Amino acid sequence: MLGIKRLGLLAAMVVVGVAPAAAAQAAAQPSTQDTQYLQALHQVNLFEITSGNLAQQKGQNAQVKDLGKQFVTDHTQLDQTVKSTAQQLNVQLPNNPTADQQKVLDHLNTLSGAAFDKAWVTAELAGHVQAIQATQTEISQGSEQSVITVAQDALPVLQAHLDALTALAQTLGIPVPQTSASSGTPSPGGSATTGPGGTESPAPGGTESPAPGGTSTETPAPGTTETPAPSTS
Repeated sequence: MLGIKRLGLLAAMVVVGVAPAAAAQAAAQPSTQDTQYLQALHQVNLFEITSGNLAQQKGQNAQVKDLGKQFVTDHTQLDQTVKSTAQQLNVQLPNNPTADQQKVLDHLNTLSGAAFDKAWVTAELAGHVQAIQATQTEISQGSEQSVITVAQDALPVLQAHLDALTALAQTLGIPVPQTSASSGTPSPGGSATTGPGGTESPAPGGTESPAPGGTSTETPAPGTTETPAPSTS
């Protein structure tokens, strides 16, 4: 009988020990910052895979084609990690790029030759600056270690892409954003980038929706301030 009582006590202790652990695991949900970052990076990856394929199909410059191929490979690998992490944390990922990213893709689809190359590099520069800023925010403000690790792994890949794009832009005579991605400051040009021909096209990254962390990415263009119009009497 004593042995049975001891077994019963041990069983009760196991149940008591497991229940709080299971409850804690069920209650542990990723923060809004972590959730939004996973969703945003997934959309960046969807955009980059599609735009990378376009670069290989429509690009005239050999470096544009090569970078497009590299972006497809790198962002496909990044997205595998994003999707597995999101699944573990029960985070629902969007099925498509943001509306602004889709506008950029639609615009690129209408171009060819040198015009496509310039528009593609311009869009990629803006998109990678924003992606790096969002990634740095997750590293500094995220709370879920698995998501922070995703950001830490993504940052050097995104930075290498930006460095390659910057070098290519200089070769093609395309203006390079003056804002340093590593400084965590708003991306150049505010919420839109001026595309070839003077038309404004939204920068990849969904500038009309809040960035990861819940803050808006719409900021005045560098060097400009809002001043009231002269009063009339």
